[in-house]
Amino acid sequence: MSKKILGIDPGSRTTGYALLVEENGKFSAEICDVLQMAHMDDHTDRLQFIFEEITKLIKKHKPTECAVETPIYGVDPLAMLKLGRAQAAAILAISNQKISVAEYYPKAVKKSITGNGNSSKKQVAFMLDKMITLPEGKMKNDATDALAVAWCHYTKNGVIASRQGKKASHQNNSKSSWASFVEDNPDRVKKP
Repeated sequence: MSKKILGIDPGSRTTGYALLVEENGKFSAEICDVLQMAHMDDHTDRLQFIFEEITKLIKKHKPTECAVETPIYGVDPLAMLKLGRAQAAAILAISNQKISVAEYYPKAVKKSITGNGNSSKKQVAFMLDKMITLPEGKMKNDATDALAVAWCHYTKNGVIASRQGKKASHQNNSKSSWASFVEDNPDRVKKP
């Protein structure tokens, strides 16, 4: 039986979403895209749009689980408030469909993929490409972030964590290149 995890990276102007599918130990991103709301002037219209579009995604793709990235403290309180509202709109859409939802901080998401909570977006995208069959074409950053959230949720449920008996690589280790990380973690690289 396949597992489908909908990952969401909420934003008040752009919300990323991705569906991570695991079937027989192989991973693919069934969908990976963004909701664009920059053209909408009213913040409440954006929240309604997030709610409605996430609801449509769930009804169409029928994920078994959902995960949402949690906004972290920022310098602009108004921006943080808007991010929190976008997250709430996504969570309400999920919970209204009677699906459990988990929340993850950005550092936990990055660490689940690269072994380093301070990784760059480029490093996260590199590792996702090594582990998951991705859709053709260049993915937008928010879509990549949403896929990373889904991957984090998959690993946090202990499926991959229990398979890995190796010590996690740390940014200060002498073997810290991405090639070394891939070499040291063959079970995290997608098979052709």
